[in-house]
This record gives sequence, structure tokens and C-alpha cells, in this order.
Amino acid sequence: MKDDRFYFTHILECIERIERFCAGGERDFFAHDLIQDAVLRNLQVLAESSQRISPELKVAHPQIDWRALGGFRNLIVHDYLGIDIARIWRIVAIDLPDLKREILKVHSGPG
Repeated sequence: MKDDRFYFTHILECIERIERFCAGGERDFFAHDLIQDAVLRNLQVLAESSQRISPELKVAHPQIDWRALGGFRNLIVHDYLGIDIARIWRIVAIDLPDLKREILKVHSGPG
């Protein structure tokens, strides 16, 4: 079994990839399906990694909405034809920076 640090590192790597893919901003994101696909894939992997973090750590850090991450993973995997790409952009632009900040706090904290 991998320890939680492995998954936190993986989540941060996915976030950093998404940041690089979206460096051109909203216009580039909507103009290029390759960017959209890369972002969706990394969001899927990020959400999957979040579900592998120990229950103890999740309980210790309720400021991260673990349940929402799991639900988002299910949406991307099982309802991929119903994905709203504008919603994905809002997640990238609004939610991802907050998630990164919280993940960094936990990842760099004690233990």
C-alpha cells in the first residue's frame, strides 16, 4: 500500500500539469479540444488519487471536500458524454487554485 504522501504528490503533479495546459487562458482552453482532453484526464487522475488517501487523513482534513472529489471522479468516468466543458473551465479557474492551496498545506505539514 502506498502512503498518503505519494497520492498528495500525484495530485499536485496533476494540478501543475493542468496549470501548464491552461496557461494560455480561457480562450485557448475553449479553442483546443486537445487541451480540454488533457485537462479532463488529469482531473480524472487527480480525483482518483484523492480517493486512495487514507480515511484517517481525510477525517483530519475536512477542509478538503473529499466526497465532492469522489463524485467528480464518477462524473468524469461514467457520465463523460454529459460533461459541460464550461463547468470544467470554472473548476480549473476557480476551484483548482483553492484545492492546490489546501493540498500544499496538508502535504507540507507534519508527518
